[in-house]
Amino acid sequence: QVQLAESGGGLVQPGGSLKLACDASGFTFRKSYSMGWFRQGPGKEREFVAAISWSGGNTYYAPSVTGRFTISRDIDRNVLFLQMNNLQPDDTAVYYCNGAPGSPTLMTRYEYVSWGQGTQVTVSS
Repeated sequence: QVQLAESGGGLVQPGGSLKLACDASGFTFRKSYSMGWFRQGPGKEREFVAAISWSGGNTYYAPSVTGRFTISRDIDRNVLFLQMNNLQPDDTAVYYCNGAPGSPTLMTRYEYVSWGQGTQVTVSS
């Protein structure tokens, strides 16, 4: 049973920073799996944000967050992170994490069976 618990969201002003965490207890980080972040803004479909390979050596970002967000993982603790800097109002969304077999780029096309509750990020002055 996959268990994903996202945390770290909140209200931040434009230009501010937040660091999200995903507790992937019950989701064993397998060597063939990548982990990633997704988000769903108000009235929008869920979209890919960033992904990282099992080893942490390969990452992949959506163009809208490249240079501002950094994804990382702690394999020993089964925790995934997303450092978000220079946040903008368009980043307002519920953020989710998930995992999928294959390379980080394949996470954009995988059909996910389940999701966690997500964590709300609101960027507003």
